[in-house]
Amino acid sequence: MSEFNEFDQQGSVPNRDTGSIISHSFEMFKGVFLYGIVAMVIYMIAGFAIQFLTGFNSASMMEEMKDAGGDYSNFSYWNVPGFSLYLSLSGLLGLLLAPLYVGLIYIVNKYNTKSQIDFADLFIGYKQNFVNILIYAVISGIISTVAMSLCFFPIIFVYPFLLLGYPILLFENASATEALGKSFNIAKENYGTFLGVTVLGALISFAGIILCGIGILVTAPFMMIVMYSAYCAFLGKPRQIEFKK
Repeated sequence: MSEFNEFDQQGSVPNRDTGSIISHSFEMFKGVFLYGIVAMVIYMIAGFAIQFLTGFNSASMMEEMKDAGGDYSNFSYWNVPGFSLYLSLSGLLGLLLAPLYVGLIYIVNKYNTKSQIDFADLFIGYKQNFVNILIYAVISGIISTVAMSLCFFPIIFVYPFLLLGYPILLFENASATEALGKSFNIAKENYGTFLGVTVLGALISFAGIILCGIGILVTAPFMMIVMYSAYCAFLGKPRQIEFKK
């Protein structure tokens, strides 16, 4: 069982502008990036396990695409051995690991308020509001998939409306639809700031691929921290979650 307690102690809150939110995210990132790496390692290990179980070989598929020389008219993803099953299991994996990302947001909050952090905090999303986190992950995944299927760029303009969803689910114990509605309404009223935060956060998150492939382990979780900083800016310091024994 869990309960929410307001807490008035120390903790920084950024201003409601893109630069302040990103700067705040960097400050938080410096203190929690090791936990972000752990979350990414778990994700990658699970991803490799799925490839092994399905028989899908991503390296082999990329080699075939390279050999096609830009002519993909005769190339079909669905004919690649194990691809369809891999795609299905990867989607399921993304849903099951969504609470892990929520756990990282919780750890950022504890770091911000100088509270003691335990490794188990990373898994709080599996205890707190778990079902709604999964439902929200499904809804946001569908929205993102539809946006990306139209063209890559619409996802950039749609994602700002989803930015506050996970923090709201965690700190306000909201339902999935309540989190989606509240995130949408706040982003709608401050769209320029949310768009700027999303674009810069995404660029930093993917910087690990550009600078050094393995660096994605470090930079990818940055977007979760951006979500927390944006929440602080527009909704104030979160309420702390305490568990009854």
